[in-house]
Amino acid sequence: MLRNLLIKLSVSVILFFTVDLITGQESLTYQTPPAEITELVDAPATPAIRISPCNNKILYIENPGLPAIVDLAWEELRLGGIRIDPVTNGPSRADYGIGLDISDIDGENYREVTGLPSDPRIRNARWSPDGEWVAFTQTVMDGIELWVVNVAEAEARQITSAIINEALGNAFTWLSDGKTLIFSAIDENRGEPPARPVVAEGPVIQENIGRKAAVRTYQDLISDVYDERIFDYYTASQLYMADPEGGMTRIGDPGIIWYFMDSPDGNYLLVNRIERPYSYIVPFSRFQQSVEVIDLSSGETVKIADIPLAEDIPQGFDATRKGPRNFTWRSDVPSTLFWVEAIDDGDPSVEAKYRDQLFYLEAPFTGDPKEGFKLELRYRGITWGKEDYAIVNQFWWRDRRVITSFFEPSDLKTPPETIFDRSVEDRYNDPGNFQTTTNRYGKSVLLFDNHDRLLFLVGPGATPEGNKPFVDTYDVSTGQTERLWQSEPPYYEYPVRILDAERQVIMTRRESNDEHPDFYLRYLADDRIDRVTDLPDPFPQLRNVYNEMIHYERDDGIPLNGTLYLPGGYEIGSDDPLPTILWAYPREFITADGAGQVTGSPYRYTRLGVTSPIMLVTRGYAVLSNASFPVVGEGDKEPNDTFVEQLIANGEAAVKKLVEMGVTDPDRVAVAGHSYGAFMVANLLSHTDMFAAGVARSGAYNRLLTPFGFQREERTFWQDPEIYHEMSPFSHAHKMNTPMLLIHGADDNNAGTYPMQSERYYDALRGHGATVRLVMLPHESHGYRARESVLHMHWEWLNWLDEYVKNIDH
Repeated sequence: MLRNLLIKLSVSVILFFTVDLITGQESLTYQTPPAEITELVDAPATPAIRISPCNNKILYIENPGLPAIVDLAWEELRLGGIRIDPVTNGPSRADYGIGLDISDIDGENYREVTGLPSDPRIRNARWSPDGEWVAFTQTVMDGIELWVVNVAEAEARQITSAIINEALGNAFTWLSDGKTLIFSAIDENRGEPPARPVVAEGPVIQENIGRKAAVRTYQDLISDVYDERIFDYYTASQLYMADPEGGMTRIGDPGIIWYFMDSPDGNYLLVNRIERPYSYIVPFSRFQQSVEVIDLSSGETVKIADIPLAEDIPQGFDATRKGPRNFTWRSDVPSTLFWVEAIDDGDPSVEAKYRDQLFYLEAPFTGDPKEGFKLELRYRGITWGKEDYAIVNQFWWRDRRVITSFFEPSDLKTPPETIFDRSVEDRYNDPGNFQTTTNRYGKSVLLFDNHDRLLFLVGPGATPEGNKPFVDTYDVSTGQTERLWQSEPPYYEYPVRILDAERQVIMTRRESNDEHPDFYLRYLADDRIDRVTDLPDPFPQLRNVYNEMIHYERDDGIPLNGTLYLPGGYEIGSDDPLPTILWAYPREFITADGAGQVTGSPYRYTRLGVTSPIMLVTRGYAVLSNASFPVVGEGDKEPNDTFVEQLIANGEAAVKKLVEMGVTDPDRVAVAGHSYGAFMVANLLSHTDMFAAGVARSGAYNRLLTPFGFQREERTFWQDPEIYHEMSPFSHAHKMNTPMLLIHGADDNNAGTYPMQSERYYDALRGHGATVRLVMLPHESHGYRARESVLHMHWEWLNWLDEYVKNIDH
């Protein structure tokens, strides 16, 4: 793109390292790893698919390879917890498609969509409710356009110029007539962007008087009056109504519109507006808001609610904001608005029989809200069905409890009746999720059989042998479930959608160790399966790589597992033990039973992300990927009370198993992880000599910089300073005697893992004479996206592991 040619980019990366007593900096251009790894990084991406609402067509979205570093280097604005591209007025670092294709549901009549722009950058592709159109946004050099595809002709055409405003993430929606679009446009009267004063107009002041406002560590926040003006400038929008022929009508007043949702009958529009005052300590989603309904025929507006600023949400994962929240339309009737409100002030520490209550208003929305039933736990959404049946979900983090219930929408005074009441940690008894279909309004509702007696459940099917996805029926009159189908070895097959409930036709995605994923039509009544797609194998060079799900136990008896990858041609028991990489991510549990349950499947194709450690098998390493690293706290104990001890136990169990299998040289084992996995790596290397080296990517290492909680830790530093100290690798930098490679995106926006975490940790390690190298990747966020960055990352850790693991002297 032309904009890319305008960028003057320095492609240097600053690397800091310590060797013996020497400290230095090194400037070098991006490096590339060996060809085997480069080819895997550059493997063609498989298309994404979108099934039409009528279940008769498939839209294929062609995905590009990795972006160039130049695409990440363009200016971005970091405001209100989001990142905005000031040139396009949309999200920065956005993913996009580069082509569209359409076929019938069986894969026949495959056609390439014509009329697309010469440089497609496609986002937000959405079917119209009747399946006759597809709308999408097209990002161009100076903005975002709205386009549509006539499905019958497989032809695209432009609807608007580059006026779409996607800064807050909601570009457009279809109305139920299948012909009308409502979209968010840049305010045409906004003028030129505000200029930051050369001299400040005054000090930046924040004040708190007597209230508790304990918030976690957020990034990219508004920080002064100038930021407020810039936020206003780029987020202010005007709503319009358009048809595929390009006719446009203005809707309502301009403002900072977060989201908008049409009523099922298409007569009303729910609009959420962000209001002042803004906050400097929380993201925009917690700013003050107003909610209104606009009559699309008359233009009249009714105010529904004013929602206060939420800086003072109480402590804990079960806490929520005060006031109305979770506004939604009832999907199965023309225009009834629902929402919930906390009746415990959003405070989980308050003793209360009920936590949330349902409220609703019917058109024309001029009366007082009507009260619905109360919920024992926090509201987690409704799936509407019909007049006498809908599903509501509740959840409570503290005890990992989830309740799924049914209720009659025509009788909202009667409490819902429980269908499932279970722990989310009990994956072996997960009943699955109720399936939905599209109704006459184009909205999602429960999928019933033709007799309105059976619902359908799809679940992962976790078992001690691995996941075996399933389809069940649920009888609404008896409450009994019956298994219709379940994936069977040697395949891992997951239901994508139930296409025909009466004929029992489902689309699945099937793969095995030897077969890459493709889509199929499975006819359950006839026990028949037909292939729909014939996607290319993205990784043919990995066909001879050995993989196996291995099982082992921790010293305390908790079952663990992971997937072991070995180089092609390696023979267990015959060949010499290999240098090995252990890749993991710690997860918290409140029961040992939940911690020991198996995740994943032994029948998956080796599909790699671009930063995957599995690529190292091409260089002679064994890789134990996704090794179980549970951290358990039962009874009155918190998981993190023994965090380090449990990390060590998990690591010892994994290494012991690999050595017993004869695949691993115990003196040549490295541990690696990303984000909280990096935090795990640093703790393991600080407290044990089990590993020859470590690689930590984009982690947080000093918990004093996240004092109001981190990951799944609800306690604050002041409530338990010892936990924060003991869990912080920064506090134990003087103990580090294992070579460690730190990698971090220089523009990391993830809460808690800001780049300073790695920079300060490197300083601490260097100050104590550790062998450590710090690589800061320019323009990268929490995950690494640019091709140059990804290849350089592989070059870095391969060199590090070769030197300190693979080639060390015994």
